[in-house]
Amino acid sequence: MTLLNNKAIGKRIRHEREKLKLSREEFAELIGLSDYYVGQLERGERQMSLPTLVNIAVCLHVSLDYLVFGKQNCNTSYISDPSGSYKTHHEKLYEINSLLKKCSDKEIDLFLNLIKIIIPHIHYPSYTYINEK
Repeated sequence: MTLLNNKAIGKRIRHEREKLKLSREEFAELIGLSDYYVGQLERGERQMSLPTLVNIAVCLHVSLDYLVFGKQNCNTSYISDPSGSYKTHHEKLYEINSLLKKCSDKEIDLFLNLIKIIIPHIHYPSYTYINEK
């Protein structure tokens, strides 16, 4: 039987949250928890329910495998474009970056805030369902 290492899980949660440049308060609001509780999770002081773990993984755009065991998925993601060809995830990010280079700092700040709020809800329809329970 494998025991969960709450401290390691919490450390990965904090690391991923900080990579997204989300404050603990912003992150807690996105996943529907108090910032105090999120702090306890990040320090490994509390064990979370499976729905909470799923919400956190969805919001941070990481796999459950990574949060629980520290293992990354090695699959390359492909995204279909309207022309029917396939681009790698990296190619899509490069295209987005090229478009953003044309924006002012104020416009980039606006896009960043919108992305932080919208992404968890558009890619994972079950996120809203789990969060509403």
